Amino acid sequence: MSLFTSTRARKFLGGMALVSAGAIVLTGCGGGTGTDDSADPSTPTDREDLTLSIGTVLPQTGQLAYLGPPEEAGVGLAAAEINAAGLGITVDVQYGDSGDADNKAFETTVPRLLDSGVSALIGAASSGVTKLFLDQAISAGVITFSPANTSPDFTTWDDNDLYWRTAPSDLLQGEVLATEIGLDGHANLGIIYLNDAYGSGLEASLTENFEAGGGTVVASEAYNANDTSFDAQISSILAQSPDAVAVIGFEETSTIIPAFMSNGFDGSKFYLVDGNTQQWGADMPGSIEGSKGTQPGPVLADDFQQRLIDQWQEQAGEELVDFNYGAESYDAVVLLALASLAANSTDAADIAGFLQEVSGGSGDGEKCESFEACAQIILDGGTADYDGYSGAITFDDNGDPTEATIGVFQYGADNTHTRIN
Repeated sequence: MSLFTSTRARKFLGGMALVSAGAIVLTGCGGGTGTDDSADPSTPTDREDLTLSIGTVLPQTGQLAYLGPPEEAGVGLAAAEINAAGLGITVDVQYGDSGDADNKAFETTVPRLLDSGVSALIGAASSGVTKLFLDQAISAGVITFSPANTSPDFTTWDDNDLYWRTAPSDLLQGEVLATEIGLDGHANLGIIYLNDAYGSGLEASLTENFEAGGGTVVASEAYNANDTSFDAQISSILAQSPDAVAVIGFEETSTIIPAFMSNGFDGSKFYLVDGNTQQWGADMPGSIEGSKGTQPGPVLADDFQQRLIDQWQEQAGEELVDFNYGAESYDAVVLLALASLAANSTDAADIAGFLQEVSGGSGDGEKCESFEACAQIILDGGTADYDGYSGAITFDDNGDPTEATIGVFQYGADNTHTRIN
């Protein structure tokens, strides 16, 4: 089967592209079922109230700490709304820090959560961090459910059906970003990227798709996570006179971009990705007005954004300014709860056996758009097909979503972005 299908913009240079970048939607075949063949799909007749224990391994510290608030708000909001519904399942959340591959906060968090008996871990945000603890969680028989991992490597991971994600693979984001750069009329692209699973995977996808569309990647330079100087990479890229530069990385972007600009590169011609398309504001020296970035996820409904804001205010006493992966985190918790309800169990393997079904990836489920509506379908003996705030999701056999949208964002004069597609 194909991981995703979309019309490719093969000849975007010198003519009209065949596809609008922000409208590319990941689709795929459900193929088979992710459920245990021995499981009885009918509603259990002897239900007892379930308590589902989950733990978060999300970035409270480290280079992706800006993603922590929206992700934790999404988890907290889903748990609160599931518990308020009173439909036979209560979600108990233990919050923990993933940190990053440098500070390794996950080395404390993951064992603590596994020892506490959680059925699932929500996280990590970083693909590189998840790779460092995923096998440990699999060995413990616990689900790892990431709202933000985008590395293509997880598609073929030997995970005993215990790894799932609501974020699409970077194979899609690379195509969308390449198309957007081409639509803007750039023929020669320079790339600087973080040398880890996330950065190298996205760089490969961007390069393949940009060159398939008729463009040329004139230079592509890697850097390491602990690097503080990027002069060599910048000099190498600028020597090839690129029309635009894609920066694939995290917080260090606020050092990389000003270094390019100090060497005369136009601040409006940068292209960012989900790891660094954040509301930079004053944290970005110099103006990047006109530059663009991509992030997975559809346009969020105003009421959902407000609920996230209210939840984070209650949860942390802070203002929520970014919403990256908040919807994906919310949907991860809802899907786990629905699968637990469908299995009438909080055992991780039992839950995993129903995750594809409740996402609409197998079976002939009835569409529903909230935990309450989906849970009622399950309790009435039906099969629920949850479409969430992050999209229709529809898991394939690998635990990857087969329906997803990538948004395109553009920076204004204040170095904050708004969605343009």
